[in-house]
Amino acid sequence: QVQLVASGGGSAQSGGSLRLSCVIDGYTSNLGWFRQAPGKEREGVATIDKAETPRYSDSVKGRFIISRDDAKSAMYLQMNSLRPEDTAMYYCAAGGSPVGVRDLRPDAWPYWGQGAQVTVSA
Repeated sequence: QVQLVASGGGSAQSGGSLRLSCVIDGYTSNLGWFRQAPGKEREGVATIDKAETPRYSDSVKGRFIISRDDAKSAMYLQMNSLRPEDTAMYYCAAGGSPVGVRDLRPDAWPYWGQGAQVTVSA
């Protein structure tokens, strides 16, 4: 059974930074971060495969950094230069198919954490 527990997040001002963590139990390959703002569909933020190849959505490229530490069964999302439009519930996910990893498609990921709220004020 795969379990994911996200932590971190919180509130920040525009231009600030926050870091999300996710501990993964029972899975060690493709991992990803997704987010969902109120009234919007869930969207891909970043994915990272077993070879530690990162992929980012255009909206966060150059500002966010995804990483993993397999010795700690953990994944991280360092979020810099935050903007109000980054406000959302952030979810960590595991088990993505190759298409899910490449295209950051939420429907291609079977395992999900509980979410961590990120709020960015102007």
